[in-house]
Amino acid sequence: MEKVLALLENIGSYLLLIRISDVLDIAIIAFLVYSLLRMVKSTRAENILKGVVAFLLVLGLADILQLNAISYIMKNLVQVGILAIIVLFQPEIRQILEKVGSRNIKLLKVFNDPKQQSELETAIDQTVVACKEMSQSKTGVLIVFERDIRLDDMVRSGTMLDAAVSSELLKNIFFVKAPMHDGAVIIRHGRILGAGCMLPLSKNVNLSRDLGMRHRAGIGMSENSDAVVVIVSEETGSISVAIGGMLKRHLMPETLGKLLRNELMPPEEETEDKPRRTLAEILGLNRKGDKDDVGMDV
Repeated sequence: MEKVLALLENIGSYLLLIRISDVLDIAIIAFLVYSLLRMVKSTRAENILKGVVAFLLVLGLADILQLNAISYIMKNLVQVGILAIIVLFQPEIRQILEKVGSRNIKLLKVFNDPKQQSELETAIDQTVVACKEMSQSKTGVLIVFERDIRLDDMVRSGTMLDAAVSSELLKNIFFVKAPMHDGAVIIRHGRILGAGCMLPLSKNVNLSRDLGMRHRAGIGMSENSDAVVVIVSEETGSISVAIGGMLKRHLMPETLGKLLRNELMPPEEETEDKPRRTLAEILGLNRKGDKDDVGMDV
C-alpha cells in the first residue's frame, strides 16, 4: 500500500510540473501529425511515409541492439534520403503545401457577396441542365469549378473568357465540331473564366483502364488542386465528378446538382433545419444494400 501511495505521489509531483504551454505544445504537434496523415492518405506519399516510419524503427532498433555497422550505414542514408524524397515526390509535397495554404485561406476569407453567390447558384443549375442534355447526346464534357486554389496557369493554356454560365453556351463550347470542345471549361465564382484549357493528367497507376483521357485529366486536376471537376463521357454519356483525386461515376443529374451545391456553396447558405450533408450522404455511400451506385475509383 505504501508503494502505491508513493507511486501516486510521484505521478502527482510530475503532473504539477506540467505547464499550460507544455499541454499546448503537445496538442499542436498531435494536430499537425493528424493533419499530415489525413493529407497523405490515398496518395503516393502515404507509402513513402510508411517506409520512413519503418526505416526509423529499424534505425532505433539498431541503436538499441548496438548494431554499429547497420546504424552507421542507415544514418548516412538519412542525409541522402531526405534530398531524394524531396526530388522524387515534389508533386506530392507541393500538393500538401497547397492544401495547407488553401485551409489558411478558408479561415481568413469572408465570402458574403450576394451577387457571387447568386451567379454560382445559377452556374450550378445551368451546368446540371447542360450535362443532362449532353449526357443524352453522348457529348464529351470537362468542367472545372475553381475553389480556393487559383487555376490561372490552366486558364492561360486555353481561351480566356469572362462570361455568365448558361446551358446553351456550354453546349456550344463542347459541340463536337467546336474548336474548344477537347479542352476544359474553368469556372470561377459562377463565371466562365476560360475554355479549351489543358489540364494535367493523373499519375495514378491504379486507375481503371476503361477511363479515357478526359477522365484522367479531370482526376489529375482534382489531384493537383481543390477544384471540383465535372466529366461527361462521350462514349457512354455517363456523368462523373472528380474531387481530391477520387472519381464518382454514373451520377444522375439530380445527384450532380446536390453534390455541386454541397461542395461549392458556402455553409451560410444552409438553413438551421437543413444541415449541410456530407459527400458520402449525398452520394448514398452510407446506404446499405445499394447496388446501383458505383463506388469511388482511386
